[in-house]
Amino acid sequence: MPRSLAPLRHRGFRLLAGGQLASNFGDAFYAVALPWYVLAEHGGALLLGTVLVAYGVPRTVLLAVGGHASDRWRPWTVMMTSDTVRALAAAALAVAAATGPARADVLVPIAVVLGAGEGLFLPGSFAIIPTLLPDEDLQAGNALSSSGTQLATLVGPAIGGAVVAFLGAAPAFAIDAGSFLLSALTLAGVRSAERRTAVAPPVVEVTTKPMTLRGLLRTQPVLQVMLLVSVAANLGSGGVSEVAIPALAHGPLHTSAAGYGGLIAAFGGGALLGTILAGQMRRARRPAILGSVVFLAEAVLMALVPYLGSVLLVGAALVGFGLLNGFGNVVTITMFQRWVPPDLLGRATGLLMLASFGIFPVSVALGALVVQNFGPAPFFPLGAAALALAIGAGLCQPAWRNLGADQPEDCAVVADQASSTAGGTGDH
Repeated sequence: MPRSLAPLRHRGFRLLAGGQLASNFGDAFYAVALPWYVLAEHGGALLLGTVLVAYGVPRTVLLAVGGHASDRWRPWTVMMTSDTVRALAAAALAVAAATGPARADVLVPIAVVLGAGEGLFLPGSFAIIPTLLPDEDLQAGNALSSSGTQLATLVGPAIGGAVVAFLGAAPAFAIDAGSFLLSALTLAGVRSAERRTAVAPPVVEVTTKPMTLRGLLRTQPVLQVMLLVSVAANLGSGGVSEVAIPALAHGPLHTSAAGYGGLIAAFGGGALLGTILAGQMRRARRPAILGSVVFLAEAVLMALVPYLGSVLLVGAALVGFGLLNGFGNVVTITMFQRWVPPDLLGRATGLLMLASFGIFPVSVALGALVVQNFGPAPFFPLGAAALALAIGAGLCQPAWRNLGADQPEDCAVVADQASSTAGGTGDH
């Protein structure tokens, strides 16, 4: 069996991956059906923007809450609850679309529930993977999980668009509800698999204070470096993908909507290939350095994109850009999961996601400001510079360069340090 498929030998992960693939396809249907329903039913752009904000704000705010809940009640519990609630909300959305026009008093509460459910779900979806796989299969498992998301992003909108075109928005929302239900059913199987393979933990006398995220941040500056890199990377990425690339396609490249779609597909295809390659790779001796080099190469491609002069060359650069991004993300996520003490993985993941999602509106606003005043070209090197500077700052720190090395700092040591210096028992 290829290394990239080895995680599928484990029943729990196989069920999780299948359920998440179905859920991601459902999300793609929702992404197509929602704007079509709102605009076609004379809801207008203002209502659509309001609904999107109602979804996005609770999703971002509740990431940290989802991470805390994942550590306190197990990722499985939070994920199952979230999927069940979102299935009901999506079903209500399908009923609303089938019975009447788009209305704010119906759509906004549903969007809030769906966004909150997503925010609660995401940290646990990353924290649960190390509990289902042995360490040697962890990177391949992350690659498979990410590949499913990339595949759904590439293929799902086309299928969802066909469903909406021929059947309407309500069936697409119903399919989204069914995907949440399917994900919940597979999670039930994950729990039963865990029960059959669970090993009773040894009885150990507890002599240290409980670990806290505050203690981990205080004793491990490398976590601060991770947050800095995440913020810097996303400071450029949102503005590039949502503002600069479409402005470049519409302006200097003079391409059509189909050409713009091809550019987006080029990035998505490259990202899918990058995740697959990461799944095939053996564990790196120095994953932090490998990830840093990959992201620096990504920054170079980002800076070059607007100066290549043709749609074909820009598309080729975006394939490489996506490949490096997908590969680097899998390597660094796996390194992060191996490094963080298991009892803090949900909270640490939620904090990292909050840094990523929270900076997105700033990135889009900054991108719009730069593009409006100076055109799309300057924003690409600006975003690349932010990423390169953050990576460079990380590489100046020995703790970052040595993170995840062959002789890594053991998580138990990290946990002991965090426990011994953490004041109080509150978690953040």
